[in-house]
Amino acid sequence: MGYVFRGVRRHLAVAVGIAVLGVLWFAWWSVTGAGPTAVAYVFMPAGTAAAALAVVDMLRSIRLAPAARRFWRQLLVACLLLTAGYGSLAVAAFRSSPAYPAMPVVATVTICAGVLAAIYAVARVPLGVTSRYELRRQWLDRAIAFFGCAAVLYHFGLAPLIYGRGPRDVPLTLTILLAFLLATGSITKVSYINGGPVDRVAVRLLAAMGMTGAVVAMLGSQRSADWPVVVQALVLPVVPVLAASAAHCQWISTGAAPRRPNTWLPYLAVAAVQAPVVDMLLRPSGTPPLPVAVVAIAVITLVMVRQYVVMRDNTRLLVERQESERRLRYEATHDALTGLANRALFREWLDAALPCGDATVLLVDLDDFKTVNDSLGHDIGDQLLVAFAETLCGAVGGDGRVVRLGGDEFAVLMTGPAGPGDAMAQRIVRAFDAPISAHQLLVHASAGIATAAAGTAASALLREADVALYTAKQRGKGNWVRYADGMERSVFADAQVGGDLRRALDAGEFRLVYQPLVDLAERRLVGVEALVRWQHPERGLVSPAEFIPAAERTGLIVPLGRFVLRETCRQAAAWLAEFGPDALGKAGPNVSVRQLHDPDFVADVRAALHDSGLPADRLVLELTESAVLRGKQVSRVLQEVHAMGVRLALDDFGTGESSLSLLRAFPVALVKLDKSFVDGIELGEPGTAATTARQAVARAVVQLADALGLDTIAEGIENEEQARRLLRLGYTVGQGYHLGRPMEAAQITTLLAQQCRIAAA
Repeated sequence: MGYVFRGVRRHLAVAVGIAVLGVLWFAWWSVTGAGPTAVAYVFMPAGTAAAALAVVDMLRSIRLAPAARRFWRQLLVACLLLTAGYGSLAVAAFRSSPAYPAMPVVATVTICAGVLAAIYAVARVPLGVTSRYELRRQWLDRAIAFFGCAAVLYHFGLAPLIYGRGPRDVPLTLTILLAFLLATGSITKVSYINGGPVDRVAVRLLAAMGMTGAVVAMLGSQRSADWPVVVQALVLPVVPVLAASAAHCQWISTGAAPRRPNTWLPYLAVAAVQAPVVDMLLRPSGTPPLPVAVVAIAVITLVMVRQYVVMRDNTRLLVERQESERRLRYEATHDALTGLANRALFREWLDAALPCGDATVLLVDLDDFKTVNDSLGHDIGDQLLVAFAETLCGAVGGDGRVVRLGGDEFAVLMTGPAGPGDAMAQRIVRAFDAPISAHQLLVHASAGIATAAAGTAASALLREADVALYTAKQRGKGNWVRYADGMERSVFADAQVGGDLRRALDAGEFRLVYQPLVDLAERRLVGVEALVRWQHPERGLVSPAEFIPAAERTGLIVPLGRFVLRETCRQAAAWLAEFGPDALGKAGPNVSVRQLHDPDFVADVRAALHDSGLPADRLVLELTESAVLRGKQVSRVLQEVHAMGVRLALDDFGTGESSLSLLRAFPVALVKLDKSFVDGIELGEPGTAATTARQAVARAVVQLADALGLDTIAEGIENEEQARRLLRLGYTVGQGYHLGRPMEAAQITTLLAQQCRIAAA
């Protein structure tokens, strides 16, 4: 490739050298007058041959776009035709006796074909214009350049030839006319170049070939005695130099950054058109002044049109920019999904409202939105958010500004006294008593209210509203709470408990105790329920009622539940290995909602069974009805766990709203009668008028379970009368403080050992 490049540069040097030899020969001939004038006709064909070789080497050395390669091939054809035409003219010059031979027909046809090929190539070169605005401005610039160039060439070149005295040489006139067309077309073409596959400098160098044609036309119009020699020796050899230079520029521009377009060239035509006008005023001639005057007026008119178009386009661009800035501002300050103001605009409103007076902020949160997303999908979740926003805006009305802060969290900004904030919270909570969205989903909203006096920091007001919202969600769904002094202490306490939980998990401070599951007839241990306890190094034994809710809220229930699951499996497998396969029928850890939504839960169960060696049918996962009613994600997880052979127990059965449908929809193997139906069940005799509603429910549950082939366990047995009554109702297994309190693993081991000795005896 470097060799070829050296070839392009070498041929350019040859073309330049030929042009320099032409100048030197003309100087020597002008001084001495010696030598045949036919020598002057040699420089042009020699130079065009060198230019053709430069184009060939350039095409061989680089990869061009199809349009650019087509352009350079057409230019190569033009160079070859000019070489042939001027070569035949040189032969005619050496054979002719006159000093300045008439142009042969072959030479005329060939040269004209070469000039037309060059015009065609330049006219077809693409300039990279893509928009209607650029195309319109390009044609105005071209028109201005065309009229300006035509005025100059017509006045100084073509008009003297047409209106001058003396006989007309038809071949000469045709050649000059083509040179005139080449000059005008080339200048018009390059008046506005934005880009394209052909290098812009290369195109302008080729367009400058037209200027040499203009010089030829002007010299021919003067009809001086030596003008053919001047043209052949001095003017025409510049053409191949320009062509070879253009090939060189195309080569070095390949892969380079695009050049900046020049837009000042059309204005040269405005100045150029003044030259013929001034010349006619200073040097009157026989040339009619009307064409030049008409062209000058046309140029001035086109310039005015161009300025108008530019002004109009600038106005349009300014309007588009303002509209774009307005749109960007809107997008930066509004939520894309709901169209409400976003957090950034809310802070602006809040910062502007607080210095002027009291401001009330209601933070509104959609309860259980994550469940909807997980169970029904994000598309329905987005539709729910839009419906939630519309319902919220309807409830607020014109009394406040509604904002979406992010996710399922919204805010309402009210200015003025604090009182209306409570009424607004009630309106908002009541607005969600009916189903919303196209899917008729029944959802609830929780709200936290905080009011600040003038001068309060926005961050402090938002923090108080956030604390109030957190407190409201702790109290259950569909609640609202107004911030009160000291309310953040409970939130801070939760954060502290969460930190302690993380540390306790890492330090191994949690341990398991096991509450026996007892056969009511034989009073034999048949299973255990695993319960977690926290032995705090400073506070001692922490109640599960304190740390389990905190673990749920902080998400630490997932690693804590994983520990309980693995430890339960390990201990149950150890008891089976020590006392035989009949020693323990079931070991049941509790599973939370958060665990069922954990993507690794199924893998955790599988790993716990594999690592411990516990048979899958001995593991019973205890679930609440609220945990099971959590959509497709939870259903899929339960089906996968059931497919392993693990049994599922429905804890606190009878307290939910959909107990019967759960037995049909989920792979439940065991139901545990809630303690609320066991308390007081010993009162009255079954089958008499004194039979309580609790007894009726307990009997119905066990009959339903028997019909479905499910096992049953009665929870919360506190005395012997309850145990006997439940046994008579059909319950075979019970659980409660009367049958056995939660105890350490060693105590369960002792009970199992005693059972083994009794069985052996």
